[in-house]
Amino acid sequence: MLDYAEKRDFVRMEMDCPARFRISGQPQLATGIVRNLSSSGLLLEFDQELATGTELALEILPGKSITPPFAAILSVIRSSPMEHANFSIACAIERILGEKDTGPDFP
Repeated sequence: MLDYAEKRDFVRMEMDCPARFRISGQPQLATGIVRNLSSSGLLLEFDQELATGTELALEILPGKSITPPFAAILSVIRSSPMEHANFSIACAIERILGEKDTGPDFP
């Protein structure tokens, strides 16, 4: 019998979803993969290390139009190397952005 008790405050939803993001103060967009999402944060896989405290504007564009896009301002909590040369970037969600906060060029 399984005896499991969730220790986290918020359950994580496993994902494998492309996302685009911009580091605050930088003009270029980057892309990564969102690996999981909860009500307070997400885990992003990216090919570069990001410093703790870095602020990101991130947008997840779902593959189907039935699901609306998700956009938020994030803060990097930690950046850990992965086996295959990418980095696992843990982020806290600071603020969820509404449609009026985003546009075709993203924030």
